[in-house]
Amino acid sequence: MDYAGSEPGVAGLHVPPLAVPNQRRSDGTPPITSTKIVVSGGFGVGKTTLVASVSEIEPLTTESVMTVMSESTDRLDGLPDKTTTTVAMDFGRVTLESDLVLYLFGTPGQGRFQFMWDDLVRGAVGAIVMVDTRRVEECFPAIDYFERSGLPFVVAINMFDGSPMYEESDLRDALSLRPETPLIECDARNRRSSAEALAQVVVHALRMVGAR
Repeated sequence: MDYAGSEPGVAGLHVPPLAVPNQRRSDGTPPITSTKIVVSGGFGVGKTTLVASVSEIEPLTTESVMTVMSESTDRLDGLPDKTTTTVAMDFGRVTLESDLVLYLFGTPGQGRFQFMWDDLVRGAVGAIVMVDTRRVEECFPAIDYFERSGLPFVVAINMFDGSPMYEESDLRDALSLRPETPLIECDARNRRSSAEALAQVVVHALRMVGAR
């Protein structure tokens, strides 16, 4: 589960063509296909960081300062520097290919905001579930949600500094992942690494559609 080092752009990623009507723009080039990807996972796993690192526009975030009112609800184990949290969604955009644009919607991580997920997921072709190996249990609700919904998703281990490393087979067992669910590594701070993770979502979604 390797990821590329830091590079200034995301050009050169290979993504199979999406199944779209055979149309051409006025200049003869293929039409631009836009699609929606959901970035999900538990509290503080790096969803906002991933969207911000890869977005080619100023990302829209709904970060709110955490207060003592949330201390009994939001676990901060392993997150000593976290002072804000997403309360609605994150939004960004990234062009993977000249004719493929992804619109990213990041979900809030706390369970009390999960009622928003149905609206954020509507129309998406796939999702990426972020995982922090220091707090693996935080991602269980997201994995359960996407397995129930049938939306194709990949699981991405966010490479936090100092986070424990495990064998892929052990992680798959701990997460109870189905054999067809991809498990990858991602550094949410690195633009190319984040873009490659998102490309994997598109590839997996296409594969699942083809299998059906």
